[in-house]
Amino acid sequence: MGAESPASFRQMEICTSLRRTQVMKILLALVMLGLMSSRGAECRKRRVLDSFDYSAISCRAHSASLTDFGGVGDGITSNTNAFQSAINSLSQYSSDGGSQLFVPEGKWLTGSFNLTSHFTLYLHKDAVLLASQDVSEWSVIDPLPSYGRGRDAAGGRYISLIFGTNLTDVVITGDNGTIDGQGQIWWQKFHQKKLTYTRPYLIEIMHSDQVQISNLTLVNSPAWNVHPVYSSNVVVKGITITAPITSPNTDGINPDSCSNVRIEDCYIISGDDCVAVKSGWDEYGIAYGMPTKGLIIRRLTCISPYSAVIALGSEMSGGIQDVRAEDIVAINSESGVRIKTAVGRGGYVKDIYVKGMTMKTMKWALWMTGNYGSHPDPHYDPKALPVIQGINYRDIVADNVTMAARLEGISGDPFTGICISNVTINKSPKPKKVQWVCTDVDGVTSGVVPQPCAPLTKGDQSAEGINSCDFPTDTLPVDNMEFKTCSYSRSYLL
Repeated sequence: MGAESPASFRQMEICTSLRRTQVMKILLALVMLGLMSSRGAECRKRRVLDSFDYSAISCRAHSASLTDFGGVGDGITSNTNAFQSAINSLSQYSSDGGSQLFVPEGKWLTGSFNLTSHFTLYLHKDAVLLASQDVSEWSVIDPLPSYGRGRDAAGGRYISLIFGTNLTDVVITGDNGTIDGQGQIWWQKFHQKKLTYTRPYLIEIMHSDQVQISNLTLVNSPAWNVHPVYSSNVVVKGITITAPITSPNTDGINPDSCSNVRIEDCYIISGDDCVAVKSGWDEYGIAYGMPTKGLIIRRLTCISPYSAVIALGSEMSGGIQDVRAEDIVAINSESGVRIKTAVGRGGYVKDIYVKGMTMKTMKWALWMTGNYGSHPDPHYDPKALPVIQGINYRDIVADNVTMAARLEGISGDPFTGICISNVTINKSPKPKKVQWVCTDVDGVTSGVVPQPCAPLTKGDQSAEGINSCDFPTDTLPVDNMEFKTCSYSRSYLL
């Protein structure tokens, strides 16, 4: 065959080049088609990452996750700004169905942040809020007006980790997510007397109405754990609180100048009182004049070797009235129920009702103290005498108790109207020789073992006395607060 001409050769090269171009176009089209198909599938496929129901006083129309606002759950990155940015943004919905902020699984280091109204903060079961140990992330606020000063120092106080004031309808809840106060550095400062301001609490809600705090685990608070103050219609439910038993002032739940409060189904191990009912300190509490009244405490389990299961006072100068406690379990605690007051407190503790209490390994079963002399300053009125009356205890069993009761009123200002019925206190292997100490008290008893002191046996009904002490049968408004089943769901692209 003859050689191909240059023209034929060039024609073959052109054809080959055209075929390659066509093949490349086809391949490119196939790749693009595959990508488009993949993206289409991605758009069509969704999975629900977080979806759950929970019980709350209000459900919300709008939701967000902390990660939407730059939250990083590595336990190292500060999320203070993320929390506050999220809440500030969600506050726009307070008049449009409210909002909820979801804290996912992770360790979320944060300083203090402020809540808003018509709002829910929800913690995933594996979410841990870690309180920042950087003091610069804790602002200092004024002391409470009913106290006149901080509890640890004369000046102001560090704001609480979760804080809110002048709120309506606020919920702090979760699936037993954890709030860790990392309180060790604060306890050290307290013991070393290096505090310029009062230590922060974990949760404090002030001047608010319709508050729910539920289904959380609180550990290692710098000081008090839960402090509703100047508030009404408050439910604290399903809370587990733990702190080393030697940690200073790690009270569990402290309703303070509040009305219509319900505390139920809580478990507390504490370095101080498990529940401490308060209403202001000396002349400041008297002037502020806001009592705690209408309080229910039920199904509480407490361990507090150095303090009380339920304490009334010592800051009670605004008054405490109508407290109803039942189904209480006390284990290895200093005292079951303790009333703490002093000359200069003024105010009152009256209409107190306790029934169905079980105690095991106690120093004292019952304790009333009229000489709890801690004062905010020297300016208290020595003529301001507290009124303690109408104290009712019934249906109590206590085992392994060192001393049955220590009831000490104030000379010239006796504690009156004490009623104790159907109470059995079994002594420890090494009990006090005298089981009842009573000074400046007056009341009646029935069916009490061991035999009470003389001031409480005047009306002993073994002959003509009482059958049982009072416990109210009416319903307080806080028991009528309705709970709804609320939901949260969040979808993510695959």
